[in-house]
Amino acid sequence: MNWAEPAHAQQVGETDRAGAISKVGDATTRVALFEAAHVLLTRVAKWSALKAWGVRVAQRRGAKRAKVAVARKLAGVLHRMWVSETDFRYGTPAAAMEG
Repeated sequence: MNWAEPAHAQQVGETDRAGAISKVGDATTRVALFEAAHVLLTRVAKWSALKAWGVRVAQRRGAKRAKVAVARKLAGVLHRMWVSETDFRYGTPAAAMEG
């Protein structure tokens, strides 16, 4: 199981888990992604589609879950940037707000 994937309906011994966030994978990577998500949502003034999405998640589900969700999505974005050798594109502020 990948640490970035939710543990949906995972059975561990006699315990059934209904979808909690797992802590599988490198701890320093998880911490770095969580800190990056925190900074993106709380300190970065420039809007991006990722930040707008994270703010909407925070309004629905709470700040901590939003940071975990943004960290997971950020991992996917960073992986895609690494594979395709591209830079992050903020997009237009209006498009980010519409999301």
